[in-house]
This record gives sequence, C-alpha cells and structure tokens, in this order.
Amino acid sequence: MENQRTINKPVSFTGIGLHTGNNTTITFNPSPANTGFVFVRKDLNPNVEIPALVDYVVDLSRGTTLGKDGILVHTVEHVLAALVGLKIDNCRIELSANEPPVLDGSAMPYVDALMKAGIKELDEPRQYFVVDETIHYKNEEKAVDIVALPTNDYRITVMIDYFIPALGSQHTGMFDLEKEFITEFAPARTFCFLTEVISLFETGLIKGGGLDNAIIIVDKDLDQKELKKIQKLFKLKTTPFIGKSGILNDIKLRFKNEPARHKLLDMLGDLALIGVPIKAQILAARPGHASNIEFAKMIRSKYLKSKTLKRYDVSKTDKIALDIRSILKILPHRYPILLVDRVVEINKKKQTILTYKNVTMNEEFFLGHFPGNPVMPGVLIIEALAQSGGILLAHLIDEYEKKIAFFMGIKNAKFRKTVIPGDQLVMEVECTGKRFNAYMFNGKGYVNQQLVVEVEFQAAILDRENE
Repeated sequence: MENQRTINKPVSFTGIGLHTGNNTTITFNPSPANTGFVFVRKDLNPNVEIPALVDYVVDLSRGTTLGKDGILVHTVEHVLAALVGLKIDNCRIELSANEPPVLDGSAMPYVDALMKAGIKELDEPRQYFVVDETIHYKNEEKAVDIVALPTNDYRITVMIDYFIPALGSQHTGMFDLEKEFITEFAPARTFCFLTEVISLFETGLIKGGGLDNAIIIVDKDLDQKELKKIQKLFKLKTTPFIGKSGILNDIKLRFKNEPARHKLLDMLGDLALIGVPIKAQILAARPGHASNIEFAKMIRSKYLKSKTLKRYDVSKTDKIALDIRSILKILPHRYPILLVDRVVEINKKKQTILTYKNVTMNEEFFLGHFPGNPVMPGVLIIEALAQSGGILLAHLIDEYEKKIAFFMGIKNAKFRKTVIPGDQLVMEVECTGKRFNAYMFNGKGYVNQQLVVEVEFQAAILDRENE
C-alpha cells in the first residue's frame, strides 16, 4: 500500500506568464492528505481557491485555464505535470497573479523547486482509480484518437503528426513514471509553429513568449518584414532567422522528438485534473488540450461512479453502527423474517441508512423458492429494505419504541438481478418525505456493487397501543 505524499516545506520563485506576460510568484505549499491540488490567487482579497479538477476548466486556448466565479488561472498543465510526475498527491499552489511563470517552457523548473522543498509521506493511503474497461475518445474532424486500456500501472504513449515536414510524424512513450519522468519528459519544452506566432499575439496570447521558453517550428518561409515583426514582438536583440534545422534560429532540441515528449507532458498535466491518480495505459494520437480535457472528463465520470459504488462494498469494512443485538431491540421481527444482519451507517442529516443482509442457503424460503434453483423472493428483498427503513425511523422519531410501522404502499419496484445464496445484499434507504403519519422512502439494493433492486415505498407509523 502506497501512502499519499506532499512536500516538506514551502518553496517559491518568480517569472513571466507565457500567455498573459504577467510577472508572477508561485509558491508550492505542503497540504494535508485528501486535499489534492488547489490553486490560490493570493493577489485577490479575499483569496480565491480553485481546485485542480476538470469541473473548473473554462478555456483551452493554447493551454488549460481554470476558473471560478470569473477568476482565472491560466496555463496550469506544466505545474500539474510536475506534481504528478513526482507522485505528489497534495499541494496548495499560491500565485501572485493569474498565470504560473513559464520559465524555460518545460516542467523542469517546477520539478527542481519541488525536489528542493523535499517530498513528505503522509499517514494516509493513496487511492487510485484503476481503469478496468476500455475508455475511448475520438474526434474525427481533428483526427484525434485517445484510448485508456486496463493495466496495473500508469503508461502513456503519444503520436503527433501535423503534416509539416519540419516536424514530421513523432511518437514517444512513458512506461515508468518514477524512472523516466524527470530525465526524459520534464525537460521537454512547449512549441508552436512560425505561422502561428503573429496571430497568437494578435489574439492576446503568448505575451510572455520568446525563443528562450518555446520551440518555434518553421512551417513556412517568412520574409524579412514578418521576421522583423517577430523580433519586435519577442523583444529580440537581433532579427530571427529561418535556418536549416526546421527550428527558428536553429535552436537545438533537447530530444530528437521533443515536441512529442512535450505533448505527453501536457497530457500528464491535463489528466491530473481527473482528481485522482490513475492506473491505465493511455494511447493517444494527435492529442491537444481540448481532447485531453474531454478524455479527462470521461475518466472522472467513471471514477465518481465507481467511488459511489464503493460505498456499497462493505465486505471489508470494520464500521458497525448497530450489530444484530441492537437491531433486535429496535425491530419487532424475529426468525425467520428478520432480514437485516447489520447497520453500517446512519446519517440523520441526510436521513439515510446503510445496512446489509448476508444471504445463506440456510434461509427457510429457499426450501420452496425454488428447489434446485434458489432465488431470494423479490417481496422479501423489499421487506429487507422496509426493515432498514424502520431502523432509520427509530433514529428520526422520538419515542419510537412506543410506535410500530406498517407498509402502506409500494411503487416503481424494479428487480435488475437475482439475489442468490452466498450474496451479500447491501441496502441503502432514504426517507424522502412525510405526510401526516405516513413516511416515504427510496430503497436500493446492491450485490457486488451492482444495483439489483430499487423501489419506492410508504409506511404508516402508529402508536403501539393502537395496533
């Protein structure tokens, strides 16, 4: 079992934002377990906190921008990639402006700072989302194809092809996060095409861009007038030149396939917005921020669904709200019709209860339902839910010991799967309303985290002396 991690102490540095051009100080701070990554705009009063989740993505113009109530943090992907690459789970990221510093256009300066702060293990296990089925995203218009396949670790393979001779078709793969991230991917710098530079400036982007923080790929010959304009925009001392390498000013690449590696780096940062570390093999063809985020949304949706269903896996829980002796003090039912073995949780505020019934071959009803093919009768499954509702009412109604509950009605009962000997029927019942002495309930039953029954029912509460 791996434990969650944070950093030992705060660490800060200052630089220019890639797109906004704003001077920014970023401070990484230790954070408790289960808090994840949170960006904090310290330049605002009061400070605004924005969780690093896909739910808060508001713009994808050449970078991933998070926003909350109109407050933005631009270009978060390199920061998040550094944190994920170092297997840090919790960090509070404070900013003095609206965009982290771009520095050299890679994630390496963030990695250096975080390693300088030191990594601290927390007393809480890391929870992974393990992809157990194929998840596929496709955008035919942009020729994007991304798939997540089941595996027991985290791997990413990326292919890019912009049909530009200077760049060509490139691919790369990361198969061991701990061994490869720092040396093979963190140093990979961001890139753009020469023909994009002027239009990006004109649309209000890359105000902090330059030849010291981005690779500019030559996709078209420009005349001297256009090159002079780029010199002015980038505030260069000399006019840039096309060169022979396919890279403006013949700037040397750190890796032969550095653009592909940077696309993998971006994807690593964007997928951090799922909100939980994942175990999957990711295969991506021509990914970009927009496709990464759509894919992250798909995975997060499945993660949230699985997180909800895990609530109904009580086979390994030590939680006991009420044992069978306490249940016998509340319910009037006895053998062979007592159908609740344990209460795991009672939430008075939400008016819900979580219980279970261990279904064994010794149940009397299996003698006749059915010989040779034992199936728990649907009406008894509903009875078990109703008994769970009765235990819930005992915690919601004063002097319940002087009351007794009777069924009033059942509707919208749906049986989705049979319940058989050996199953553990986990039941969640919610009290949804009251009218006079009648209470309304929603009940659901699960076996192996799969929904087997759902029903709405009503019960009337009467005084025992008036039974």
